Amino acid sequence: MGGLMRDDSAHSAGHDASRAMYRWRAYSYDLQLAPYEFIRRHAVERLQLLPGQCVLDLGCGTGMSLELLRQGVGAQGRVIAVDQSPEMIALARSRVSLQGWTNVELVCAAVEDAPLPDAADAAFFHLTHDILQSPQAVDHVLRHLKPGARLAATGLKWTAPWLVPWNALVGLFAAQSISNFDRLAVPWQPLLDHGAVLQVETVLMGTLYVASGTAPPTHRRQGHRAH
Repeated sequence: MGGLMRDDSAHSAGHDASRAMYRWRAYSYDLQLAPYEFIRRHAVERLQLLPGQCVLDLGCGTGMSLELLRQGVGAQGRVIAVDQSPEMIALARSRVSLQGWTNVELVCAAVEDAPLPDAADAAFFHLTHDILQSPQAVDHVLRHLKPGARLAATGLKWTAPWLVPWNALVGLFAAQSISNFDRLAVPWQPLLDHGAVLQVETVLMGTLYVASGTAPPTHRRQGHRAH
């Protein structure tokens, strides 16, 4: 019981740290992420979305991916976008309202607590390291996907140890965007642990990745291990 309480406390602290981090970043977020737009577009292509499908945008931020995802699923499809930052969701809501998108639903909640539709066709994790390292969040998402649903995840990663200047840059940028440095060498590992089948591509000397593929045919729930 004591170990579980410590885990829950650390989990809550991680959410608090993340919300605080993005509170001050919200209004400059689009400009900060502009250099990564090529990664976003490539990852969305890897989702292989089809008209009429339902896609989950986990950690949607200000909604920069919404237009691409909506293009993929068409006017008859659905985009469910989740972010725990009220400031980020407010900006995403303004974007949706301005564009008049009626098939985009925004949810302000931590991913593991978000009401998600059953049997979604795809899940998108763009620059969302903390979400991928949360067993509760990954479990929750995979339970709401169809067997074999498409997955795409992107983000920063440590590169080869001898590329010290590049790893220094990774550490600098990561400190501004994530609260959990676990598995920064293989950020997509939690998806593999659940049985996902992924292809991993890297760019910029191995400091950025796109992991794409399919969810497991049946979801294997990972136990919550106390320390």
